Amino acid sequence: MKVTVVGAGAVGASCAEYIAIKDFASEVVLVDIKEGFAEGKAMDLMQTSSLNGFDTKITGATNDYSKTAGSDVAVITSGIPRKPGMTREELIGINAGIVKSVSSSILEHSPEAIIIVVSNPMDTMTYLVHKSTNIPKNRIIGMGGALDSARFKYRLAEALECPTSDVDGMVIGGHSDKGMVPLIEKATRNSVNVSEFLSSDRMDEIVQATKVGGATLTGLLGTSAWYAPGAAVSELVKAIALDSHKMFPCSALLDGEYGLNDLCIGVPCILGKNGIERIVEVSLSDSERTHLEESASGVTKTNGLLD
Repeated sequence: MKVTVVGAGAVGASCAEYIAIKDFASEVVLVDIKEGFAEGKAMDLMQTSSLNGFDTKITGATNDYSKTAGSDVAVITSGIPRKPGMTREELIGINAGIVKSVSSSILEHSPEAIIIVVSNPMDTMTYLVHKSTNIPKNRIIGMGGALDSARFKYRLAEALECPTSDVDGMVIGGHSDKGMVPLIEKATRNSVNVSEFLSSDRMDEIVQATKVGGATLTGLLGTSAWYAPGAAVSELVKAIALDSHKMFPCSALLDGEYGLNDLCIGVPCILGKNGIERIVEVSLSDSERTHLEESASGVTKTNGLLD
């Protein structure tokens, strides 16, 4: 499998690193507009191959999409990252133009590629790729829910004082501080609902900490996080490469699912060699459904800024 990662900054380089270390791809191509930057990151990463035990070839290119030809999956991380105090939605003006141009360049050289969108505001950027290309909707995936769910599991394990491998939980809805819908009512520890271990107040704290997970890190780091986003992308790409039919919450174009239409928002998706193989409609409580509908309204409002 050949994978292109557009944007060789912290997030893009992290994506390339985790994909290479997991050793399921034959080649990763990093692309960036800054002269020599992607080439340097690729060389640095390749010099870890003997130390980290991977055979994936990593190459870099300065704005030369011909090097990406024949890619099976393309990951778009390019755009400006968040700074402290910024919302993801505030990035739309600059990032929309970048994402539209990048997706066009990718498809010019890899018309069959599956596109994974990381750039923020992620749900709206995923929707933009749908609207600006003619490729089937199963081949366009927004990464956000996979990352949000990882952050949710971290907070659950922290509260339960247990290994993260003990917990399971999922976040649906928009990839924004207000739009996320952590499904706390369905979260479990080894199949036992977390309400058996935690008070309702503690569960509410977990939900709120999850929703501001990105903003918390931006405040601490002075920019967007990169390790967890890179790891989340690598797992999505791996599910596609191995045709594993693993389920992740991803931003997908909805056509009636969950009673929603004409927007991209985080919902459980089965991923395989064709990208999104199936959208899974889980049963939601009245509260969960209300929060999802509120989140959808927020995403639709942000989408309106594209006009």
